[in-house]
Amino acid sequence: MKITVSLIKADVGGWPGHSRVHPKLIEKARESLEEAKNKGIIIDYYVFNAGDDLQLLMTHTKGVDNPEIHGLAWETFKKATEVAKELKLYGAGQDLLSEAFSGNVRGMGPGVAEMEFEERKSEPIIVFAADKTEPGAFNLPMFKIFADPFNTAGLIIDPTMHQGFKFHVMDVYEGKLIELNSPEEMYDILALIGQPGRYVIKYVYSKNPEIGIAAAISTERLNLIAGKYIGKDDPVAIVRAQHGLPALGEVLEPFTFPHMVSGAMRGSHHMPIMPVPLKYSQCTRFDGPPRLVALGFQLANGKLIGPADLFDDPAFDRARKIANEISDYMRRHGPFEPHRLSAEEMEYTTLPMVLKKLKDRWKKIGAEAKKAWAAGELTDTHD
Repeated sequence: MKITVSLIKADVGGWPGHSRVHPKLIEKARESLEEAKNKGIIIDYYVFNAGDDLQLLMTHTKGVDNPEIHGLAWETFKKATEVAKELKLYGAGQDLLSEAFSGNVRGMGPGVAEMEFEERKSEPIIVFAADKTEPGAFNLPMFKIFADPFNTAGLIIDPTMHQGFKFHVMDVYEGKLIELNSPEEMYDILALIGQPGRYVIKYVYSKNPEIGIAAAISTERLNLIAGKYIGKDDPVAIVRAQHGLPALGEVLEPFTFPHMVSGAMRGSHHMPIMPVPLKYSQCTRFDGPPRLVALGFQLANGKLIGPADLFDDPAFDRARKIANEISDYMRRHGPFEPHRLSAEEMEYTTLPMVLKKLKDRWKKIGAEAKKAWAAGELTDTHD
């Protein structure tokens, strides 16, 4: 029997500001999914938060992009939004970009990571959820997990992994997908995913057809969907582990390095991503540092056995310390690059509204005017 694991998230109200999810929203979401479980729509579920994002983890047998499952998530977010409005929470319903559900939440605001597979004799999965960053934040760690032998020893010493993995990379601007093989096309993969604002790892597959999918990452870019900045995308990911796939420790190892990502305050800055336990999943310092939680489960006929809060471990204390030190350094730049995003990325923030206000005050000057300007004699536009 094939099992589908669906992780669907949305920001439907922050408390206070954009820091975390109010307990009443989580309670409402649990009520909704418990009802669906009792009706046999889903096998199991787990509701949690990453910062101000409400996370719905569900297992079922209906396959990916199933209208009934996506509809369930949509209605659950709407119910939580009503609670958020009653409590006057910040940004109530902000990720719900449409009034009516159209069979699938993709392109409607919520982020989605889903995968379908035959459950193995033992099926460990790790669920990642980030806050205050974009989908490309997973590019570096996913590459290290599935393509870097300095991170994943199994690529060298485990014959079931030695053949490598297939990466599906999405161009989020053009809506196109390309499949590239590792290690054969490793340099081509890096040429793309090193530009995480545009090229994002969507799926990773084992080259062993008996294993199939290994990882799924949400790639929804809210600003590209809405046509304006309405909040950072806060991506999620699901990774399968062990038995021909990277071991649990190999999956978690890349996050000992708090690499730089875009996001943080107003989605307009570079900051390090910080691996944290659920209790620290709130971005309070300059809307950062961007946070990442990791929950581990064992699947048993679709039942979610867990979770284990995997970053609730002193092994990641140093990563958190480094992230704070990098944050100190980056914050000293204030509104200057490289703390602030590049001009291309700033086009998808609120900066264009400032530039629009100033557009009629620019003066075109020629050679003679330049001399006059330098001499302090230019007061109006002339050549």
